[in-house]
Amino acid sequence: MIRESIAAAEGILRLEPCWVPRSFMIPGRRLRLHPDDLYAFGGHRGGINERWFASTTKAANGPDTTEFEGLSFVRTGDGKRFLLKEATETAGDALLSSAVMQREGGWNVLCKFFDNMGPIPHHMHQSDEFAAKVGFKGKPEAYYFPPQYNQIENSFPYTFMGLEPGTSKEDVRRCLENWNRGDNGILNHSRAYKLEAGAGWQVNPGILHAPGSLVTYEPQVASDVFAMFQSLVEGRIVDWSLMTKDVLPEFHHDLDYLIGMLDWNANVNPEFAKCNKVFPRPVKPVGEMEAAGYREMWITYGTRYYSAKELTVLPGRTVTIHDREAYGALVSQGHGMFGKLSVSAPTMIRFGEMTEDELFVTADAAWKGVTIRNLSDVSPLVVLKHFGPGNPDAEPLQRRHG
Repeated sequence: MIRESIAAAEGILRLEPCWVPRSFMIPGRRLRLHPDDLYAFGGHRGGINERWFASTTKAANGPDTTEFEGLSFVRTGDGKRFLLKEATETAGDALLSSAVMQREGGWNVLCKFFDNMGPIPHHMHQSDEFAAKVGFKGKPEAYYFPPQYNQIENSFPYTFMGLEPGTSKEDVRRCLENWNRGDNGILNHSRAYKLEAGAGWQVNPGILHAPGSLVTYEPQVASDVFAMFQSLVEGRIVDWSLMTKDVLPEFHHDLDYLIGMLDWNANVNPEFAKCNKVFPRPVKPVGEMEAAGYREMWITYGTRYYSAKELTVLPGRTVTIHDREAYGALVSQGHGMFGKLSVSAPTMIRFGEMTEDELFVTADAAWKGVTIRNLSDVSPLVVLKHFGPGNPDAEPLQRRHG
């Protein structure tokens, strides 16, 4: 059925919205989800502040995590549905190509929006070395702040990242020792950066970061590991269990081990912003693209683990875009045709309701080229596209950018 569905859709699959709650955050209310549905998982689960795209990764949200939480469903034209995860496991060569399946063994990327009223606690994601000890992969991640979802900045459009140069491991140790005193003071040893719509960041494993209140498009390795290093955020206590969620039990109170998970040199790098901030880069000369009816920018690049583009099809234009790898796609503005499927950016979404804004494009369809038509005479059609590891189109930027 999966292979027949891929063939019938000519390699362009429609995906259902995938919503994820977080108990330790306050939703920012900009993901276009109906306000009555922000707590659709139940108040005890927290509000919905994330939407995951083309996901084959189960959310790690504690014992109350639902059966398919974090997993994307494909919806076929005749109303059938199946998990994208199941599709990659049973027909990965038809989705990603046999070469990618041999090299990667699967999709191996997770992309999401997260949307909060205020900042996330200062935390880090384990490297492969530390994540493997609890059966997971390490987690580098990237941020891009799409203007279409950031008309308002909410309460704290700044992100603390890394540690102030000169900070010592003993300074961080004292913060962990003071966990139960309320604010453990970890932000006293960090610096905040103003977030900029239309720009982004690369955050490698082991780097402390406290993402701010802009809606964030986040490509990352397909993993949900983290360790919180901040005990109090906006007056809310952060439980110690969120520090040790992905740590072996024998190390739950071994402060030297916990501090050892940090990439120390990357955290105290005096040129942190220079090394980690990312600005859009055109895929081709801008004049050449605009003459052809579109603009396409790299918005995530510099690592082999993932990459992402922002495609803008100009009003009234039709273009054919070629890529060399499969990708997930999200329409952030406008309406039109994507292959033979209609697409549109929603204004309001009910929980459980289908939309026309999310797609998965197979490697074969991407290689042959997808014809995209903007049906508006006045508004651009904007599409965010994320790719898995090893995208050959992104390799030149990887060599020039870290």
